[in-house]
Amino acid sequence: MLDLFIQIRIVDVIDILLVAVLLYALYRLLKGTAAISIFIGIVAIFLIWQLVNALQMELLSSILGAFVSVGFIALIIIFQPEIRRFLFTIGAQTRGGETKFFRFFRRKKQLVTLDTETLCQACKSMSDIKQGALIVITRQNTMPDIVLTGVNIDAEISKPLIENIFFKNSPLHDGAMIITNNRITAARCILPVTNNNDLPGHYGLRHRAAVGISENNDCLVLVVSEETGTISLVKAGAITTLQPFTMKETLNKELNG
Repeated sequence: MLDLFIQIRIVDVIDILLVAVLLYALYRLLKGTAAISIFIGIVAIFLIWQLVNALQMELLSSILGAFVSVGFIALIIIFQPEIRRFLFTIGAQTRGGETKFFRFFRRKKQLVTLDTETLCQACKSMSDIKQGALIVITRQNTMPDIVLTGVNIDAEISKPLIENIFFKNSPLHDGAMIITNNRITAARCILPVTNNNDLPGHYGLRHRAAVGISENNDCLVLVVSEETGTISLVKAGAITTLQPFTMKETLNKELNG
């Protein structure tokens, strides 16, 4: 054991630390998305491959080695948006000149804050007049790629603003509103539509887009139906109808749970 310890060089320690930093950065980047499960699975397969190599299990080692080598190319395709976002984070700078990569490690986990009272009042008003709405409430993953598809707003939540954005003659009504940390970050955003064919036929494009974005992100989505005025909450691909008198309580429970 002493001989093994003596053989460890400073370069080896630096190597281990750099790999740990890289894995942590990838974990923070993917946290809150469906890709995190794929990432954890890949790390597990790689560790198993290293273990069977150390135990000299040649057949299993060759199979896992082939899988890892071929899978690397597949990973570039699967994680293309995340890789692009990661590289942008490394090079981009804040207004103060600080690289976003370092601020990325310094930021602390923040609790999701939301003015549920104002949001519920707006949804109830739109429900009464059957004004369609699609509102995404982000949590750990702020979905910058989705925000870029819409129009930047960056405004505090207010009932008149929400109602005006989704007014049928408004240029911003067609698409989704993104809310992050109690601020409306963007409107008229384009969401991916689910491929789930088991959804009932009466669900329109708003509900299917809400299911699509919630399948791959840890967000909550509120949908106000233009046909029936029904308010729905979508989480992890599941749609739940909300009653106006329990809407605020349900939202608070989901955000603080």
